[in-house]
Amino acid sequence: MAGRDEQLHAFDVTLERVSRGRPERSVVLTGLRGVGKTVLLNALRSAAVRAHWGTGKLEARPDQPLRRPLSAALHMAVRELGHPQPDEVAQVLGVIKSFAQRESPESSGGRGAGGAGARGSAGASRLRDRWSVGIDVPAVSGRADSGDIEIDLVELLSDVGGLAADRGVGVAIFIDEMQDLGADDVSALCAAAHEISQSGLPVVIVGAGLPHLPAVLSASKSYSERLFRYSRIDRLDAEAAEIALRAPAAEEGAAWSSDALGEMYAVTAGYPYFVQAYGKAVWDAAVGPEITVDDVRMAAPEAEAELAVGFFGSRYERATPAEREYLRAMADAAYASNVSVELDAVPTAEVAALLGKRPQSLSPARDSLMKKGLVYSSERGQIAFTVPHFGRYLRAHPE
Repeated sequence: MAGRDEQLHAFDVTLERVSRGRPERSVVLTGLRGVGKTVLLNALRSAAVRAHWGTGKLEARPDQPLRRPLSAALHMAVRELGHPQPDEVAQVLGVIKSFAQRESPESSGGRGAGGAGARGSAGASRLRDRWSVGIDVPAVSGRADSGDIEIDLVELLSDVGGLAADRGVGVAIFIDEMQDLGADDVSALCAAAHEISQSGLPVVIVGAGLPHLPAVLSASKSYSERLFRYSRIDRLDAEAAEIALRAPAAEEGAAWSSDALGEMYAVTAGYPYFVQAYGKAVWDAAVGPEITVDDVRMAAPEAEAELAVGFFGSRYERATPAEREYLRAMADAAYASNVSVELDAVPTAEVAALLGKRPQSLSPARDSLMKKGLVYSSERGQIAFTVPHFGRYLRAHPE
């Protein structure tokens, strides 16, 4: 959690304000791969648990509608509330079950695992009957079961929020990889967040996703910028990176020299995942008790090899030959534009020019890479890597 004090403190304030019935926005964390969004999301959830809130977490997937994972998350949150009125709890759990089991147009039209809609309504019904959210109460008819995800989600979160308000606490739902939600689900989530905010109900949505997540939310609902407090999770500054290395070493009776810390920041650029990878390699190689700059330089090749296979290579292997060609052209375009730190996007027209093709002909490869989470576009005509230093890796490792 080095370097994340601002986000942790801000969330504590959010929990306190919402518990007191005061208006506050939900939270969205954005950043590249490997900057610690998921770790921070889990830390924020722990803060909500310590405040006696009900919490639930899910990871969005491109091929999975929101209903079932959200129902499971809300089931967990209601159980954590510890409400003293069993009948009221059973009523809300019945609404969650009804919401989960209701086949929506977006979940029965062939999208998602199995493509139930393509097999007909009878197959969808059998799939629905077999699936269970694990709630041992009857489903409540006529509440959150219209089949319209936007209407149903508003009703569901209103009931859950009312239950939490009775306890004087709140409910927080944590959504990782939020950019992978379907368009209908994003729209419904924004509408529900708007409604519960207007009603003053103690429900908070905490999402984490890639840098283009704000654009995804804004494209869904024009008022989304008023619903969420956006926090960009970036690489650590030098002081925070030093703390991340010094603190665990001190617990083991070791220390880092100033030169070693400077060298570590130079090779990791402060990206948390890189700090971990290099830190582990250096720790394993150093004799100690003081870790020196020579230790860092000796261990660097091992760390780079591990990153090449586990961090960069595993992602590169997911790409098709055409997609790999596009990725390499992006790296060359960034290099040609003197983009030293690969956070800045490059024009798609420049990528096409390097490949000698029309931009429109490259749309399938670009769109597929975006669906795989390897690149993103925060604005029209621009494209960027979701992984820091990916372009540097591609240029250092020819095909």
